[in-house]
Amino acid sequence: MPRPLVLTADRAARLFLGAQGLLEPPDAGASPTALRRVIEALGFVQVDSIQAAGRAQDLILHARLAGYREGQVWDLLRDRSLFEGFTHDASLVPVGWYPHWRPRWRRDDPRIRAHPWWRNLLGPEADRIADHVLARIQDEGPLGSADFDHPGKRGSWWGWKPQKAALDHLWRTGRLAVVDRIGFQKRYDLPERVYPEAHGLPEPSREAHLAWACGTAAERLLVFTPRELAAFWACVDLPEARAWCATEQRAGRIIAVRVEGVEGSASQEALALADLEDRLEVLPEPWSGVRLLAPFDPLVRDRARCLRRFGFDYRFEAFTPEAKRQYGYYTLPILEGDRLVGRLDPRLHRGRRVLEVRGLWWEPGIRPTKVRRTRLEAALARLAGLLGAERVEGSE
Repeated sequence: MPRPLVLTADRAARLFLGAQGLLEPPDAGASPTALRRVIEALGFVQVDSIQAAGRAQDLILHARLAGYREGQVWDLLRDRSLFEGFTHDASLVPVGWYPHWRPRWRRDDPRIRAHPWWRNLLGPEADRIADHVLARIQDEGPLGSADFDHPGKRGSWWGWKPQKAALDHLWRTGRLAVVDRIGFQKRYDLPERVYPEAHGLPEPSREAHLAWACGTAAERLLVFTPRELAAFWACVDLPEARAWCATEQRAGRIIAVRVEGVEGSASQEALALADLEDRLEVLPEPWSGVRLLAPFDPLVRDRARCLRRFGFDYRFEAFTPEAKRQYGYYTLPILEGDRLVGRLDPRLHRGRRVLEVRGLWWEPGIRPTKVRRTRLEAALARLAGLLGAERVEGSE
């Protein structure tokens, strides 16, 4: 058996940055075509409701497209280039992959029904309420949670009422599709009316689905473990991912690699696409500027991988009691070139049109030089422009 190719931590990090569209300067344009291209390259964009300083989906896309406008991604949901599906969380996904959600819908229905958390939300009349919700949407067209009244006590999750839980359950299992969002509230309709062409396509075979799930994940990670492949879409299990990797390795399409640890940490045995060395040769030099990344940016979404690749220990503390936070409510990682050099905690005051930096923390060994601060100020100015803020306060 050939010895694994050895990758330095720096080269592995740069490969991942290139795969995530974060080596070259942010594209000045943000046409629908450019936006579709970025989302397809990423695979999906996670959607999140927290808007301390813009929502995650906007921050993810703005880090790659400087001309991106706040909320622009919803245009692609409305023109049916994207659909809203569940990966590890609510996400916007290219519509061409819609048939690959059919196995997930079938898998998730019994899981949801059996889960105590969901059972509590759906209540004892879950099927009757679901039938009522479907019948109203069938007759009336797109509806959201606000279109359903419920005089009784609400559930325990953010005041969810049974009809809201039913809508989400029906969406999670493919019986409803998200038409659009008003504000951030979903409106649902029957999937055959929202995506008539995609909805009519047959479900892929298990073999085809496995090849798609692992193959598309491998193309977006470049260096990976079977566990990371399985986690990317969260639609195949670990034994399936291991079996796929073994088959691809025997065929010579993927190879074994050993990734050296950051600053003397342990190395990692992993796999990579067989043309890895060719990809390394054509990687561009990293842009020298600074970008602010969303907490759910693909670069940092897997916290363990982020620590291995970059030596950056990121944690999301929005749901941590304030007294127990190490940093802030909604800290954004600071990417400079090919290094994660710090984090900051922003807060947008829309009424005052002010973007406030509530805290700024540089990584150990990173000096806040004049050049570095100038780059950070430029990144904050771009973020302020995205969010409609007229000035930035507290960046010192």
